[in-house]
Amino acid sequence: MNRIKLVGINFDHMHMGDLLRLALKHPQVDVVGVSDEQPDRVRPVLDRLGIAQDKFVADYRKLLEQAKPDIAILCPATGDHAVWTERVAAFGCHVMVEKPFAGSVADADRMIAALAKTGKQLAINWPLRWYPPYVTTKRLIDEGVIGEVFQVAHYGGNRGPMRHVMDKIEISEEQAAKEKATSWFYQKSKAGGSMQDYMGYGTTMGTWFMNGRAPVEVTGMVDTPVGLEVDEHSITAARYDIPNSGLSKFETRWGTFTDPWVLQPQPKCGFVVNGRKGTIAAYDYDQTIRVQTRERPEGYDVPVDTLKPPYDDPISYFVHCITTGEPITGPLSPKIARIGQQIVDTAYRSAAEKRTLPLVK
Repeated sequence: MNRIKLVGINFDHMHMGDLLRLALKHPQVDVVGVSDEQPDRVRPVLDRLGIAQDKFVADYRKLLEQAKPDIAILCPATGDHAVWTERVAAFGCHVMVEKPFAGSVADADRMIAALAKTGKQLAINWPLRWYPPYVTTKRLIDEGVIGEVFQVAHYGGNRGPMRHVMDKIEISEEQAAKEKATSWFYQKSKAGGSMQDYMGYGTTMGTWFMNGRAPVEVTGMVDTPVGLEVDEHSITAARYDIPNSGLSKFETRWGTFTDPWVLQPQPKCGFVVNGRKGTIAAYDYDQTIRVQTRERPEGYDVPVDTLKPPYDDPISYFVHCITTGEPITGPLSPKIARIGQQIVDTAYRSAAEKRTLPLVK
């Protein structure tokens, strides 16, 4: 079994620690180094994961030259995804970027082009892709249980990105309030805000549920609290060129009453998917999803699928695709994720211009 060398570069996003943990447990992967411009935020993660401190190299170029990795995991601020992907792709490794795809469609296209030059794979990890309720939802859609999907509604969020770090460790409300002032999550120049950071979950997963269909026009609205330069709440409506389809809706919220991984807030974080022959309601962390069909309009519960390697987490899946040549599909593929990004871009512009806009190309 060929060994896969993996590095983690840029710790802007707290999900880096979660991805490194998955890499450490993979029987084929060796974590050969990590890099970041701020050592103080890396060392606690290494200690928590049991990674030797000498694996840290401040200069990413030196790390890439010395380690010659097969895979680089990138977790920069959203607005920096394109520049970091271009920097790292030049060293000839496969690249996985943590969600969202990018700060704009133009940046997403830069990322796609950077990997196309090397012939290596680009993947965009959306953690919801690995939630059993949504894998089960997609399976039932593909099996034709609810017929053609024509409408998706998503509600997603949590108490805010400053309220937790790696492993969902809770940060006090007081400390979180202090950190807002300096965090990239709250900087417009870094593509911060709930719409640009979080709405891609709904639009990308929704595109997956709709088998790659894109809307024709989008209307976005945001609420930006006094003293902030980015939003903490957004609602977007998308119209698809489907007869009698109604509108799909994607809502994001930083400031839910509770975090969904502890206690589901109201509304519950999740998806409602409408098809011609039925509906599915699926929510984060639930052990069942609710299905209605014409034959059973009263509805029934379906236990969520048990995920099995290599289709159980992003590292296993990416390694599998790299080693077997299987194409990356679904939300992690640039093709599906780009459509999700188009919707986010259009919604962002729509909110700024306060009008409905055709889908950004």
